Amino acid sequence: MRDFSHNSDEREDIKELIAQFENLRKGGSAPYIDEESFERIIEYFETEENFIKARMAVDMAIEQYPYSGTLLVKKADLLLTQRNYEGAMALLDHASILDSNNIDIYILRTEAFLAMDRQEEAVELLEQALEMFSGDEKIDLLFELADVYDDYENFEKVFDCLKAILEQEATNEEALYKICFWTDFTGRNAESIELHLKIINENPYSDLAWFNLGAAYQGIKLYEKAIDAYKYAIAIDEKFDYAYRNIGDAYIRLRKYRDAIENLEKVLELSKPEDVIYEAIGYCYEKLNNFAQARFYYKKASHLSPDNSYMFYKVAYTYYREDKFEQCVKQLETALKMKRNKPEYNLLMGECKKQLGFTREGIQYLMNVVRLRPKSVIGWEALVKSLYEAENYEQMVEQIELSERIMGAKPVLKYYKIAAYFALGKVKEALLQLEDVLAQSSTHLKKLLQLNPSLLQYQQVADLIVKYKKKKRGK
Repeated sequence: MRDFSHNSDEREDIKELIAQFENLRKGGSAPYIDEESFERIIEYFETEENFIKARMAVDMAIEQYPYSGTLLVKKADLLLTQRNYEGAMALLDHASILDSNNIDIYILRTEAFLAMDRQEEAVELLEQALEMFSGDEKIDLLFELADVYDDYENFEKVFDCLKAILEQEATNEEALYKICFWTDFTGRNAESIELHLKIINENPYSDLAWFNLGAAYQGIKLYEKAIDAYKYAIAIDEKFDYAYRNIGDAYIRLRKYRDAIENLEKVLELSKPEDVIYEAIGYCYEKLNNFAQARFYYKKASHLSPDNSYMFYKVAYTYYREDKFEQCVKQLETALKMKRNKPEYNLLMGECKKQLGFTREGIQYLMNVVRLRPKSVIGWEALVKSLYEAENYEQMVEQIELSERIMGAKPVLKYYKIAAYFALGKVKEALLQLEDVLAQSSTHLKKLLQLNPSLLQYQQVADLIVKYKKKKRGK
């Protein structure tokens, strides 16, 4: 559709044509208006969203040029906007007799079929049309078919259409942009790799093809290969911010946090700041145990997304790692005001309160954790460990037995239960339980001994541990 707003000559021409049309419409004498000029008048009214005048113009044009397939298609398009699908289809049938090679006939018929929820007929029509057209027109039809499949959630077929486009026109930017998303969505990374290697072989300077190749490698966790591909994309276009972004993500997966930071900072240089980029940089610094820098970037992320409670939690965690428990509590209070029932927030608050000496309050937060996420071992472990430290051994046993009813007996919690039995003086029961759990798994034995190192002074405990270590070696 033409843009009548910029070129002054174009504006003057259309102004004169509209005047001629208005004069003719009112019954006055007017110069002859040719078919192309009528098309421009119709397009002008469509651009102005004056569909009544557009309909008047197209009816007048068809009266003057009754054998014009193009004008019939224009009218059918207008009828579609008015939801007159049957009328539009009748006009398109007539137009196809006059001009069967007009691709717009097939595209508008497709729109009508879809509007009438006749998807199978739309697909059949487009597939027939693909046999009739070639070059740019065939590519337009493939895009149209991809949209139909997308609307009806046949996503594998969307990928097939985009692949077919690129097999015909390897540098089609729209298809290159779209296939990257659909590769990730459908998981067809191996096909995408094969396709883009062929494209690159013929078009080695296609930055989008290199990027898509990197994304496909990343999709199957070949991060080193992905990074190499992204670097080629950047060599072609040094301002390709999404390539830097994906390199940063790949380096994070490889735990090369300094390299990730370098590339993510480049994203900040090239594009508008985003909270997810600040958060990712903060995460890298956190992994490097540079908690002050991590906090700096988490706060930047929080400023861009002040309603995101998770950023307050992340800032709190950096304070916790530095033993700055009061600052940690302040951040968590803000996070909990926003999302009171987040297990992670309650867990960290419980641990923090304990560190500050508010054991009872800390236990209450940990009780919230197991209430909110009753099948998470982490919450139960934190709770029963805190009860042990508070010397609430009876309650500790009760909570472990409650956990067993909810999610079955877990070896780690069995070890905590043994610690409680020893603390309660139930030595015989503790030894029986210890023998039973050692037969299952000795993985969490160290947690029992961390709670009460003096247990090794019990000869029977030491003997049991030695016995099962020997058995394990024997296997």
